[in-house]
Amino acid sequence: MIDPTQRAQPIKMILMDVDGTLTDGSLIVLPDGSELKSYHVRDGLGILLAGLVEIKTGIITGKTSSPLIKRAERLKITEIHQGILNKKKILLDIQKKHRLDLNEIAFIGDDLSDIEVMKSVGLAGAVADAHPDVKNVCHFHCTLPGGKGAVREFIEFILRAQDKWGLVETKLKDIIIEKSR
Repeated sequence: MIDPTQRAQPIKMILMDVDGTLTDGSLIVLPDGSELKSYHVRDGLGILLAGLVEIKTGIITGKTSSPLIKRAERLKITEIHQGILNKKKILLDIQKKHRLDLNEIAFIGDDLSDIEVMKSVGLAGAVADAHPDVKNVCHFHCTLPGGKGAVREFIEFILRAQDKWGLVETKLKDIIIEKSR
């Protein structure tokens, strides 16, 4: 079996689930039927850091949420797919569109609907509170639960495995210096 660090080295795109992965899975339902979710800022920064070193990001989620589109745009997420029942089909569409091998794609998720995608990609990650069947097919197990920084943990693992962490720090420093001028 290939070591997760080796699996992380060719990654060019990171895909993720939303509910239970980018969020803690909680939904607040308002009287008008609309729903509220919360996202962790560390996960958002992790997604932006991946973009700094030209790793693409994307979302494949079973639910549909209009605020998610705005969040994804702010984070410069290149692929947003909502209301998806067959996540593997979307994975294959994304792979073809971006001309990637499956071993160049990572995916992080938490529940049963993520398993087929996880079995197909080069690096599969599970949040700490993922379903046991999800954990059984994953290569990388986060120590943090969904919505609490697990996506950032997964992204940092990939960046460090690719020896890109120093480059991330340099680019981030350059951005801070540029904005302070």
